[in-house]
Amino acid sequence: MSEKLLAPVTLGKLALRNRVVMAPMSRNRATPEGLATDLMATYYGQRAGAGLIITEGVQPSVTGQGFGNSPGLHTQAHAESWKPVTDAVHAKGGLIVAQLMHCGRIGHPSLYPSGHQSVAPSAVAAAGQAYGPEGPLDYPEPRALTVEEIAEVVKEHADAAELAIEAGFDGVEIHAGNGFLLHQFLAENTNQRTDQYGGSVENRIRFAIEVIEAVSERIGADRVGVRISPSNPYNDIVEGDTHAIYEALIAALPPIAFLHVLEGGNRDHITAIRAQWTGTIVLCPHPENGVVVNAEVAEAALEAGVACAVAFGASFIANPDLPERIRTGAALAEADQSKFYGGDHTGYTDYPTLEGTAA
Repeated sequence: MSEKLLAPVTLGKLALRNRVVMAPMSRNRATPEGLATDLMATYYGQRAGAGLIITEGVQPSVTGQGFGNSPGLHTQAHAESWKPVTDAVHAKGGLIVAQLMHCGRIGHPSLYPSGHQSVAPSAVAAAGQAYGPEGPLDYPEPRALTVEEIAEVVKEHADAAELAIEAGFDGVEIHAGNGFLLHQFLAENTNQRTDQYGGSVENRIRFAIEVIEAVSERIGADRVGVRISPSNPYNDIVEGDTHAIYEALIAALPPIAFLHVLEGGNRDHITAIRAQWTGTIVLCPHPENGVVVNAEVAEAALEAGVACAVAFGASFIANPDLPERIRTGAALAEADQSKFYGGDHTGYTDYPTLEGTAA
């Protein structure tokens, strides 16, 4: 059982010792200024048995921040703060990439020190609420980016990628899903522009491709992953012509290390994407009937040929030694969802390994 899951695989320049990938998950344990902490180094180091760790979303600029205590990669201080994290993972033979995530219109000025107004393709507020220390807050209307500002955001992603390599990361993943900025440009309800970045599918994918190409040119495409979430309505997204969007996006991608696909009950579309994309795919499977992604679900995805590696979310939070538990067939612990976002070490670095102690 799990023979394929525990076998090595190569994603671009990244030689993974197994196909168990730690999915990006916001944990909000950075400082208010976005610096990584010693606690974060412990957390990621504990999970270094993964074939690859993809960090929580990291803002590539001040205006990219949408959540409190989320980490950044847009200053030299940020890069320095991440070095103990990457060192902790590498000391155990692991690989780690930083997920670059610009939140766009998702956020609220009261949640971060800069208090900035959110930016987006168009001045369309998201339905839903942000959650601050004092309770829920309606998402405010964002400011539409100018063409000149779009070019600056593209450069910010490339600069952040360069800082990531300086900080010791093995590469980066560009977040183009889950209703954040790149996804906002792709979707028809959030992108109401009439210039070269709006309207047709070709125009709506332009920004994402410019970001991906700029990052690839800066650090090498073989160190770059891209995360997409076709048909995902999260953060008030309505893509419209979903199949056309992703067919065009994938056709325009440079030879990146991997495509990371978040499944959402749309296996037929995932299969079509797999047929089109000849490179490697990391799949974050859809948990059927509320079942957390486990070894059986992951192995089935590998057997079906829709994935080269599989991303685990909550299972990795509660099981720092997840690959070893998969190897031995041990039962998986359940994560405490009340401790997912913010706080101290509780529900973060205190989950025991099979030996019964925190890793």
